[in-house]
Amino acid sequence: MRSSFHSLSSSHQQFLPLSLSLSSLSFPYSSIPTQKLHFCNKKLVAQMSNPTLNPNPNSDRLKELKEFDESKIGVKGLVDKGLTTIPSFFIHPSEPPTPEPKTRPGYKHSIPVVDFSAPRSTLVDQIHQASTTLGFFQIINHSVPLEAINRIVGSIKTFNEQPDEVKMKYYSRDMSRGVGYSTNFDLYNSRAASWRDTLQMRLGPTPPDWEHVPEVCRDVVVEWDKEVVKIGEELMGLLCEGLGVKEDRLKELSCLDARIMAAHYYPYCPQPELTKGLTSHTDPGVLTVLVQNEVTGLQVKFGDDWVDLEPIPGAIIINIGDILQIISNDEYKSVEHRVLANPFQEPRVSVAVFFNPSQRENSFGPLPELISDEKPAVYREFVFMDYMRRFFSKELDGKTLTNYYRVSNQI
Repeated sequence: MRSSFHSLSSSHQQFLPLSLSLSSLSFPYSSIPTQKLHFCNKKLVAQMSNPTLNPNPNSDRLKELKEFDESKIGVKGLVDKGLTTIPSFFIHPSEPPTPEPKTRPGYKHSIPVVDFSAPRSTLVDQIHQASTTLGFFQIINHSVPLEAINRIVGSIKTFNEQPDEVKMKYYSRDMSRGVGYSTNFDLYNSRAASWRDTLQMRLGPTPPDWEHVPEVCRDVVVEWDKEVVKIGEELMGLLCEGLGVKEDRLKELSCLDARIMAAHYYPYCPQPELTKGLTSHTDPGVLTVLVQNEVTGLQVKFGDDWVDLEPIPGAIIINIGDILQIISNDEYKSVEHRVLANPFQEPRVSVAVFFNPSQRENSFGPLPELISDEKPAVYREFVFMDYMRRFFSKELDGKTLTNYYRVSNQI
Protein backbone atom coordinates (compact mmCIF):
# COMPACT_ATOMS: atom_id res chain seq x y z
CA MET A 1 0.00 0.00 0.00
CA ARG A 2 1.45 3.36 -1.00
CA SER A 3 1.79 5.89 1.78
CA SER A 4 0.79 8.87 -0.37
CA PHE A 5 -1.77 9.46 -3.08
CA HIS A 6 -0.18 9.15 -6.49
CA SER A 7 -1.59 10.71 -9.61
CA LEU A 8 -3.80 8.66 -11.88
CA SER A 9 -2.40 7.29 -15.09
CA SER A 10 -3.87 8.60 -18.32
CA SER A 11 -5.50 5.22 -18.91
CA HIS A 12 -7.43 5.58 -15.65
CA GLN A 13 -8.26 9.24 -16.20
CA GLN A 14 -10.04 8.57 -19.45
CA PHE A 15 -12.53 6.31 -17.68
CA LEU A 16 -13.38 8.73 -14.86
CA PRO A 17 -16.21 11.27 -15.06
CA LEU A 18 -14.98 14.80 -15.76
CA SER A 19 -16.25 15.92 -12.35
CA LEU A 20 -14.15 13.30 -10.56
CA SER A 21 -10.85 15.05 -9.97
CA LEU A 22 -7.88 13.86 -7.94
CA SER A 23 -8.93 16.00 -5.02
CA SER A 24 -12.45 14.57 -5.08
CA LEU A 25 -11.14 11.02 -4.71
CA SER A 26 -10.69 11.56 -0.98
CA PHE A 27 -14.44 12.09 -0.97
CA PRO A 28 -17.32 10.92 0.99
CA TYR A 29 -19.60 9.81 -1.88
CA SER A 30 -23.33 9.75 -2.60
CA SER A 31 -24.87 7.77 -5.40
CA ILE A 32 -27.22 7.53 -8.32
CA PRO A 33 -30.93 6.87 -7.82
CA THR A 34 -31.59 4.00 -5.49
CA GLN A 35 -31.83 0.64 -7.13
CA LYS A 36 -34.38 -1.77 -5.77
CA LEU A 37 -34.43 -5.30 -7.01
CA HIS A 38 -37.81 -6.87 -7.64
CA PHE A 39 -38.36 -10.55 -8.27
CA CYS A 40 -40.57 -11.72 -11.09
CA ASN A 41 -41.54 -15.26 -12.00
CA LYS A 42 -38.72 -15.84 -14.48
CA LYS A 43 -36.07 -13.28 -13.76
CA LEU A 44 -34.82 -10.47 -11.60
CA VAL A 45 -35.30 -7.03 -13.01
CA ALA A 46 -33.78 -3.81 -11.81
CA GLN A 47 -35.83 -0.72 -11.12
CA MET A 48 -34.22 2.63 -10.48
CA SER A 49 -36.17 4.40 -7.77
CA ASN A 50 -36.65 8.08 -7.14
CA PRO A 51 -33.54 9.62 -5.51
CA THR A 52 -35.81 11.76 -3.33
CA LEU A 53 -36.71 8.53 -1.50
CA ASN A 54 -33.12 8.16 -0.32
CA PRO A 55 -32.99 8.00 3.50
CA ASN A 56 -30.00 10.38 3.33
CA PRO A 57 -31.22 13.10 0.96
CA ASN A 58 -28.24 15.42 1.53
CA SER A 59 -27.42 16.72 -1.96
CA ASP A 60 -23.65 16.82 -1.40
CA ARG A 61 -23.64 13.22 -0.21
CA LEU A 62 -25.79 12.15 -3.14
CA LYS A 63 -23.40 13.89 -5.54
CA GLU A 64 -20.40 12.16 -3.98
CA LEU A 65 -22.10 8.74 -4.11
CA LYS A 66 -23.05 9.28 -7.71
CA GLU A 67 -19.50 10.29 -8.69
CA PHE A 68 -18.12 7.22 -7.00
CA ASP A 69 -20.66 4.89 -8.56
CA GLU A 70 -20.22 6.36 -12.02
CA SER A 71 -16.44 6.07 -11.79
CA LYS A 72 -17.03 2.27 -11.89
CA ILE A 73 -13.77 1.57 -10.07
CA GLY A 74 -15.28 0.16 -6.86
CA VAL A 75 -13.49 0.08 -3.53
CA LYS A 76 -10.73 -2.02 -5.09
CA GLY A 77 -10.07 0.90 -7.43
CA LEU A 78 -9.84 3.29 -4.47
CA VAL A 79 -7.29 1.05 -2.80
CA ASP A 80 -5.28 0.81 -6.01
CA LYS A 81 -5.19 4.60 -6.17
CA GLY A 82 -3.42 4.66 -2.81
CA LEU A 83 -6.08 6.19 -0.56
CA THR A 84 -5.00 6.26 3.09
CA THR A 85 -8.32 7.56 4.44
CA ILE A 86 -11.71 6.23 3.43
CA PRO A 87 -14.40 8.48 1.92
CA SER A 88 -16.76 9.79 4.59
CA PHE A 89 -19.82 8.02 3.18
CA PHE A 90 -18.16 4.72 4.11
CA ILE A 91 -17.91 5.75 7.76
CA HIS A 92 -20.47 4.03 9.97
CA PRO A 93 -21.72 6.32 12.73
CA SER A 94 -21.75 5.08 16.29
CA GLU A 95 -25.23 4.56 17.62
CA PRO A 96 -25.38 5.21 21.36
CA PRO A 97 -26.86 4.25 23.74
CA THR A 98 -26.83 0.72 22.25
CA PRO A 99 -23.23 -0.50 22.66
CA GLU A 100 -21.57 -2.54 19.93
CA PRO A 101 -21.41 -6.17 21.10
CA LYS A 102 -17.91 -7.47 21.69
CA THR A 103 -16.37 -10.39 19.87
CA ARG A 104 -16.02 -13.33 22.20
CA PRO A 105 -12.34 -13.85 23.01
CA GLY A 106 -11.10 -17.40 22.60
CA TYR A 107 -14.26 -18.67 20.86
CA LYS A 108 -12.56 -19.66 17.63
CA HIS A 109 -14.22 -23.08 17.51
CA SER A 110 -17.68 -22.15 18.74
CA ILE A 111 -19.22 -22.42 15.26
CA PRO A 112 -20.19 -26.12 14.91
CA VAL A 113 -18.22 -28.25 12.44
CA VAL A 114 -20.12 -31.20 10.97
CA ASP A 115 -18.13 -34.09 9.50
CA PHE A 116 -20.03 -35.51 6.54
CA SER A 117 -18.18 -38.82 6.81
CA ALA A 118 -20.27 -39.61 9.92
CA PRO A 119 -23.32 -41.90 9.75
CA ARG A 120 -26.48 -40.24 8.43
CA SER A 121 -28.27 -40.39 11.78
CA THR A 122 -25.35 -38.51 13.34
CA LEU A 123 -25.44 -35.90 10.59
CA VAL A 124 -29.17 -35.35 11.08
CA ASP A 125 -28.70 -34.86 14.83
CA GLN A 126 -25.69 -32.55 14.52
CA ILE A 127 -27.23 -30.40 11.79
CA HIS A 128 -30.50 -30.18 13.71
CA GLN A 129 -28.65 -29.12 16.85
CA ALA A 130 -26.65 -26.45 15.01
CA SER A 131 -29.69 -25.17 13.12
CA THR A 132 -31.88 -24.83 16.23
CA THR A 133 -29.26 -22.90 18.20
CA LEU A 134 -26.73 -20.85 16.26
CA GLY A 135 -28.15 -21.24 12.75
CA PHE A 136 -24.61 -21.57 11.31
CA PHE A 137 -22.30 -24.54 10.83
CA GLN A 138 -19.38 -25.63 8.67
CA ILE A 139 -19.26 -28.96 6.86
CA ILE A 140 -16.10 -30.95 6.14
CA ASN A 141 -15.40 -34.22 4.29
CA HIS A 142 -18.32 -33.46 2.00
CA SER A 143 -18.74 -34.39 -1.67
CA VAL A 144 -17.57 -31.09 -3.18
CA PRO A 145 -13.97 -31.36 -4.44
CA LEU A 146 -11.45 -28.96 -2.93
CA GLU A 147 -10.35 -28.08 -6.47
CA ALA A 148 -13.87 -26.85 -7.28
CA ILE A 149 -13.86 -24.58 -4.21
CA ASN A 150 -10.43 -23.21 -5.08
CA ARG A 151 -11.47 -22.58 -8.69
CA ILE A 152 -14.56 -20.56 -7.86
CA VAL A 153 -12.85 -18.50 -5.16
CA GLY A 154 -9.79 -18.04 -7.37
CA SER A 155 -11.82 -16.91 -10.38
CA ILE A 156 -13.59 -14.23 -8.33
CA LYS A 157 -10.27 -12.99 -6.99
CA THR A 158 -8.80 -12.92 -10.50
CA PHE A 159 -11.73 -10.95 -11.88
CA ASN A 160 -11.54 -8.30 -9.15
CA GLU A 161 -7.80 -7.92 -9.67
CA GLN A 162 -8.06 -7.27 -13.40
CA PRO A 163 -7.35 -3.72 -14.63
CA ASP A 164 -10.10 -1.17 -14.03
CA GLU A 165 -10.72 -0.75 -17.75
CA VAL A 166 -11.59 -4.47 -17.97
CA LYS A 167 -13.90 -4.51 -14.95
CA MET A 168 -15.64 -1.27 -15.91
CA LYS A 169 -17.30 -3.05 -18.82
CA TYR A 170 -19.21 -5.17 -16.32
CA TYR A 171 -19.94 -2.53 -13.66
CA SER A 172 -23.72 -2.17 -13.59
CA ARG A 173 -26.66 -2.24 -11.18
CA ASP A 174 -29.00 -3.43 -13.91
CA MET A 175 -29.89 -7.04 -13.10
CA SER A 176 -32.24 -7.48 -16.07
CA ARG A 177 -29.63 -9.70 -17.74
CA GLY A 178 -29.26 -11.78 -14.59
CA VAL A 179 -25.85 -10.39 -13.60
CA GLY A 180 -24.54 -7.22 -12.01
CA TYR A 181 -21.24 -5.96 -10.61
CA SER A 182 -21.07 -3.00 -8.23
CA THR A 183 -20.24 -1.71 -4.77
CA ASN A 184 -23.14 -2.45 -2.36
CA PHE A 185 -26.56 -3.28 -3.81
CA ASP A 186 -28.03 -0.94 -1.16
CA LEU A 187 -25.54 1.87 -1.80
CA TYR A 188 -28.29 4.45 -2.18
CA ASN A 189 -30.49 3.12 0.62
CA SER A 190 -27.92 2.59 3.34
CA ARG A 191 -26.89 5.07 6.00
CA ALA A 192 -23.26 4.23 5.24
CA ALA A 193 -21.59 2.24 2.48
CA SER A 194 -19.56 -0.92 3.20
CA TRP A 195 -16.05 -1.74 2.01
CA ARG A 196 -16.62 -4.45 -0.61
CA ASP A 197 -17.31 -5.02 -4.30
CA THR A 198 -19.78 -7.69 -5.43
CA LEU A 199 -20.39 -9.74 -8.54
CA GLN A 200 -23.98 -10.96 -8.31
CA MET A 201 -25.82 -13.24 -10.69
CA ARG A 202 -28.94 -15.35 -11.03
CA LEU A 203 -28.15 -19.06 -11.45
CA GLY A 204 -31.63 -20.52 -11.54
CA PRO A 205 -34.23 -21.30 -12.54
CA THR A 206 -33.24 -19.13 -15.51
CA PRO A 207 -29.49 -18.69 -15.98
CA PRO A 208 -27.95 -15.27 -16.64
CA ASP A 209 -27.10 -13.92 -20.06
CA TRP A 210 -23.69 -15.58 -20.08
CA GLU A 211 -22.03 -13.10 -22.43
CA HIS A 212 -22.52 -10.47 -19.72
CA VAL A 213 -20.77 -12.65 -17.11
CA PRO A 214 -17.01 -11.93 -16.87
CA GLU A 215 -15.20 -14.37 -19.09
CA VAL A 216 -12.67 -15.30 -16.40
CA CYS A 217 -15.54 -16.58 -14.21
CA ARG A 218 -18.00 -17.91 -16.78
CA ASP A 219 -17.15 -21.62 -17.07
CA VAL A 220 -16.20 -21.87 -13.41
CA VAL A 221 -19.58 -20.52 -12.29
CA VAL A 222 -21.42 -23.07 -14.47
CA GLU A 223 -19.53 -25.91 -12.80
CA TRP A 224 -19.89 -24.41 -9.33
CA ASP A 225 -23.66 -24.22 -9.69
CA LYS A 226 -23.78 -27.97 -10.37
CA GLU A 227 -21.79 -28.68 -7.20
CA VAL A 228 -23.91 -26.33 -5.10
CA VAL A 229 -27.17 -27.89 -6.27
CA LYS A 230 -25.94 -31.36 -5.30
CA ILE A 231 -24.78 -30.35 -1.82
CA GLY A 232 -27.85 -28.14 -1.37
CA GLU A 233 -30.21 -31.04 -2.07
CA GLU A 234 -28.29 -33.24 0.36
CA LEU A 235 -28.43 -30.58 3.07
CA MET A 236 -32.14 -29.92 2.60
CA GLY A 237 -32.85 -33.63 2.93
CA LEU A 238 -30.94 -33.75 6.22
CA LEU A 239 -32.70 -30.62 7.48
CA CYS A 240 -36.09 -32.12 6.62
CA GLU A 241 -35.27 -35.30 8.50
CA GLY A 242 -34.31 -33.18 11.49
CA LEU A 243 -37.78 -31.62 11.40
CA GLY A 244 -39.44 -35.02 11.17
CA VAL A 245 -40.91 -34.40 7.70
CA LYS A 246 -40.25 -36.32 4.51
CA GLU A 247 -36.80 -35.88 3.02
CA ASP A 248 -37.86 -34.11 -0.18
CA ARG A 249 -40.35 -31.70 1.45
CA LEU A 250 -38.26 -28.58 0.78
CA LYS A 251 -37.55 -29.77 -2.76
CA GLU A 252 -41.31 -30.09 -3.33
CA LEU A 253 -41.66 -26.44 -2.33
CA SER A 254 -39.17 -25.50 -5.12
CA CYS A 255 -36.56 -24.43 -2.54
CA LEU A 256 -33.70 -25.79 -4.68
CA ASP A 257 -34.72 -24.07 -7.86
CA ALA A 258 -34.12 -20.33 -7.47
CA ARG A 259 -30.48 -19.54 -6.80
CA ILE A 260 -28.64 -16.24 -6.56
CA MET A 261 -24.85 -16.07 -6.28
CA ALA A 262 -23.15 -13.16 -4.55
CA ALA A 263 -19.36 -13.16 -4.85
CA HIS A 264 -17.85 -10.58 -2.50
CA TYR A 265 -14.36 -9.11 -2.73
CA TYR A 266 -13.15 -7.32 0.42
CA PRO A 267 -9.87 -5.49 -0.35
CA TYR A 268 -7.57 -4.00 2.25
CA CYS A 269 -9.20 -1.13 4.12
CA PRO A 270 -6.90 1.65 5.44
CA GLN A 271 -9.33 2.48 8.27
CA PRO A 272 -11.17 -0.77 9.08
CA GLU A 273 -12.31 0.47 12.48
CA LEU A 274 -14.52 3.11 10.81
CA THR A 275 -16.53 0.92 8.44
CA LYS A 276 -17.77 -2.61 7.77
CA GLY A 277 -17.26 -5.11 5.01
CA LEU A 278 -20.90 -6.19 5.26
CA THR A 279 -23.33 -4.84 7.83
CA SER A 280 -25.26 -7.03 10.22
CA HIS A 281 -28.18 -8.83 8.59
CA THR A 282 -30.01 -12.11 8.27
CA ASP A 283 -30.38 -13.88 4.92
CA PRO A 284 -33.93 -13.68 3.56
CA GLY A 285 -34.06 -17.01 1.71
CA VAL A 286 -34.13 -20.69 2.62
CA LEU A 287 -30.49 -21.72 2.86
CA THR A 288 -27.10 -20.15 2.14
CA VAL A 289 -24.07 -22.13 0.97
CA LEU A 290 -20.81 -20.19 1.20
CA VAL A 291 -17.15 -20.79 0.50
CA GLN A 292 -14.30 -18.40 1.28
CA ASN A 293 -10.55 -18.00 1.27
CA GLU A 294 -8.40 -18.05 4.39
CA VAL A 295 -8.82 -14.37 5.35
CA THR A 296 -10.97 -13.91 8.45
CA GLY A 297 -13.76 -11.40 8.94
CA LEU A 298 -17.09 -13.25 9.05
CA GLN A 299 -18.81 -13.04 12.43
CA VAL A 300 -22.03 -14.57 13.74
CA LYS A 301 -24.14 -13.02 16.48
CA PHE A 302 -24.64 -15.27 19.49
CA GLY A 303 -26.70 -13.61 22.19
CA ASP A 304 -25.17 -10.17 22.64
CA ASP A 305 -21.74 -11.23 21.40
CA TRP A 306 -20.09 -11.66 18.02
CA VAL A 307 -18.39 -14.98 17.33
CA ASP A 308 -15.57 -15.26 14.79
CA LEU A 309 -16.02 -17.93 12.14
CA GLU A 310 -12.52 -19.23 11.59
CA PRO A 311 -11.87 -20.45 8.03
CA ILE A 312 -11.19 -24.17 7.64
CA PRO A 313 -9.53 -25.19 4.35
CA GLY A 314 -12.06 -27.01 2.17
CA ALA A 315 -14.98 -26.39 4.52
CA ILE A 316 -18.35 -25.09 3.33
CA ILE A 317 -20.30 -22.68 5.52
CA ILE A 318 -24.03 -23.22 5.83
CA ASN A 319 -26.58 -20.91 7.39
CA ILE A 320 -30.33 -20.94 7.84
CA GLY A 321 -32.33 -18.20 6.09
CA ASP A 322 -35.44 -16.39 7.26
CA ILE A 323 -37.75 -18.41 5.02
CA LEU A 324 -36.55 -21.69 6.52
CA GLN A 325 -37.05 -20.31 10.03
CA ILE A 326 -40.65 -19.54 9.06
CA ILE A 327 -41.22 -22.88 7.27
CA SER A 328 -39.86 -24.74 10.31
CA ASN A 329 -42.27 -22.80 12.55
CA ASP A 330 -39.38 -21.25 14.46
CA GLU A 331 -37.50 -24.51 15.06
CA TYR A 332 -34.54 -23.55 12.88
CA LYS A 333 -32.94 -20.15 13.50
CA SER A 334 -31.84 -17.48 11.05
CA VAL A 335 -29.31 -15.34 12.86
CA GLU A 336 -27.54 -12.05 12.27
CA HIS A 337 -24.06 -12.09 10.80
CA ARG A 338 -21.66 -9.52 9.42
CA VAL A 339 -18.21 -9.12 7.88
CA LEU A 340 -15.62 -6.78 9.35
CA ALA A 341 -13.69 -4.46 7.08
CA ASN A 342 -10.49 -6.14 6.00
CA PRO A 343 -7.34 -4.90 7.80
CA PHE A 344 -5.03 -7.27 5.88
CA GLN A 345 -3.18 -6.67 2.63
CA GLU A 346 -4.53 -9.99 1.32
CA PRO A 347 -8.15 -9.59 0.15
CA ARG A 348 -11.00 -11.56 1.66
CA VAL A 349 -13.02 -13.43 -1.00
CA SER A 350 -16.30 -15.25 -0.44
CA VAL A 351 -18.87 -16.82 -2.74
CA ALA A 352 -22.39 -17.31 -1.40
CA VAL A 353 -25.28 -19.06 -3.14
CA PHE A 354 -28.72 -18.28 -1.77
CA PHE A 355 -31.44 -20.89 -2.25
CA ASN A 356 -34.96 -19.52 -2.62
CA PRO A 357 -38.34 -20.90 -3.73
CA SER A 358 -38.95 -20.50 -7.46
CA GLN A 359 -42.73 -20.51 -7.01
CA ARG A 360 -42.82 -16.81 -6.24
CA GLU A 361 -46.58 -16.37 -6.56
CA ASN A 362 -47.27 -19.11 -4.00
CA SER A 363 -48.00 -18.55 -0.34
CA PHE A 364 -45.48 -19.68 2.23
CA GLY A 365 -45.73 -20.21 5.96
CA PRO A 366 -45.07 -22.88 8.59
CA LEU A 367 -45.39 -26.44 7.27
CA PRO A 368 -48.79 -27.89 8.22
CA GLU A 369 -47.02 -31.00 9.53
CA LEU A 370 -45.31 -28.85 12.16
CA ILE A 371 -48.46 -27.14 13.44
CA SER A 372 -50.50 -28.60 16.31
CA ASP A 373 -52.61 -27.52 19.26
CA GLU A 374 -49.47 -27.75 21.37
CA LYS A 375 -47.46 -25.73 18.86
CA PRO A 376 -49.65 -23.40 16.81
CA ALA A 377 -48.34 -21.48 13.81
CA VAL A 378 -45.86 -18.80 14.87
CA TYR A 379 -46.02 -17.03 11.49
CA ARG A 380 -48.75 -15.95 9.10
CA GLU A 381 -48.66 -16.89 5.43
CA PHE A 382 -47.35 -14.53 2.75
CA VAL A 383 -46.62 -14.45 -0.97
CA PHE A 384 -42.91 -14.92 -1.56
CA MET A 385 -42.63 -12.17 -4.18
CA ASP A 386 -44.05 -9.63 -1.73
CA TYR A 387 -41.66 -10.86 0.92
CA MET A 388 -38.61 -10.33 -1.31
CA ARG A 389 -39.84 -6.93 -2.45
CA ARG A 390 -40.01 -5.89 1.19
CA PHE A 391 -36.46 -7.16 1.78
CA PHE A 392 -34.92 -5.23 -1.13
CA SER A 393 -36.73 -2.02 -0.20
CA LYS A 394 -34.66 -1.65 2.95
CA GLU A 395 -30.97 -1.51 3.72
CA LEU A 396 -29.09 -4.38 5.29
CA ASP A 397 -29.59 -3.25 8.86
CA GLY A 398 -29.75 -6.41 10.95
CA LYS A 399 -33.54 -6.36 11.20
CA THR A 400 -34.91 -9.73 10.17
CA LEU A 401 -38.21 -9.93 8.29
CA THR A 402 -39.31 -12.87 10.40
CA ASN A 403 -40.56 -10.52 13.10
CA TYR A 404 -42.77 -8.73 10.60
CA TYR A 405 -44.63 -11.95 9.78
CA ARG A 406 -45.02 -13.22 13.35
CA VAL A 407 -48.62 -13.90 14.30
CA SER A 408 -48.11 -11.81 17.43
CA ASN A 409 -47.41 -8.77 15.22
CA GLN A 410 -50.70 -8.91 13.33
CA ILE A 411 -52.82 -5.83 13.76
